[in-house]
Amino acid sequence: MIIPFLELANNSRIWIYPSSRKFYDSEISNLKQKVETFLEGWLEDEVKCAFQLKYNRFLVFGAEKEDIKISEIDQLVAFILQLQSDYKVELLDRMNACFKQGEYVQYKELKEFQKLIKQKAVSKKTIVFDNLLESKKDFDSFWEIPISESWYSRFLK
Repeated sequence: MIIPFLELANNSRIWIYPSSRKFYDSEISNLKQKVETFLEGWLEDEVKCAFQLKYNRFLVFGAEKEDIKISEIDQLVAFILQLQSDYKVELLDRMNACFKQGEYVQYKELKEFQKLIKQKAVSKKTIVFDNLLESKKDFDSFWEIPISESWYSRFLK
């Protein structure tokens, strides 16, 4: 059962997929329709699930289910792989950094991000996105945080 993302319980399991580029306005309606169709058949009917597209760049899925089966994760990953193909984006690369520069969200390979830190193009106050969070509560509280409060802070030394 699809519900609005804001209505998911705090202990809901989430998955965050950052896109290597912003989705174009012309793609968003179709993308949302594909995601809703996937979610309608993904988990049992009584399981509440939701998604949101943040900054036209991050696909965030949530489910009020504690014991997600491996086969259900496989279905989600297969769907994400299909979206990558459909929209010519990278969504599964965990070796990147997403951060804000002014009003824009940047997506850089980790090595490039480290260079930006060394060059002082980003500072300890730069907002980064922690895409490894697993609960909605953590997503709501700790997804957008300064580098100094994130695991990226180790690169500041």
